Amino acid sequence: MSTSTVPPRRRAVLSRRSLWLAYATAGYNLLEGLVAIAAGAAASSTALVGFGLDSFVEVSSAAVLIWQFRSRVPEDRERLALRLIGLSFFALAAWVSVDALRSLLGSADAEASPVGIGLAVASLIVMPLLVAAKRRTGRELGSATVIADSTQTLLCTYLSAVLLVGLLLNALWGWSWADPIAALVIAGVAVREGVQAWRGEHCDDCAPVAIAETTGRTSGCADNCCTNREV
Repeated sequence: MSTSTVPPRRRAVLSRRSLWLAYATAGYNLLEGLVAIAAGAAASSTALVGFGLDSFVEVSSAAVLIWQFRSRVPEDRERLALRLIGLSFFALAAWVSVDALRSLLGSADAEASPVGIGLAVASLIVMPLLVAAKRRTGRELGSATVIADSTQTLLCTYLSAVLLVGLLLNALWGWSWADPIAALVIAGVAVREGVQAWRGEHCDDCAPVAIAETTGRTSGCADNCCTNREV
């Protein structure tokens, strides 16, 4: 649905939904990060510790969304919010890369972690639900920030799958190298998404609409990002 056809009352509902989705993401990832780091320390698993740190990066992305949608005019914060999310993508890629290289070069083998496996399974259930809800809300609202944040959550879903495969391969066959190799691929994707968020290219997911009634412009995105693509 084009945001030009969304009534103001519906836009307010979608903005509140975006805010509560960000709260849910931050809360879950905070808990996930604490459990992952504790389990990783107990099992000497750099993959689990790195996954916990990645969760805190996701919390930072959700915090940016909360900051934006607590404003009376969220559209005014779209450009800066996208850049902050872009920085969180870069931070995620850095954490994953460092952790993966440490795992590849490390000499100590991680122990099997049933808690870590259970955590990865739980994340593979919760994260896709959050991604779907954010994508629907972001596209209807015309918010590039919500779309970018949903991509951040999607990357964390991929990392959950990578973590699960790595933990299972290590527990069953001792293949400790599988997880860091796959994680480096995810890091590359995170860098690409960070560049797109920084440049405002997530605006491509916004429907072009007429927003003269809200911004005085005759065309563009209702979230005010597509008009600032040149930076």
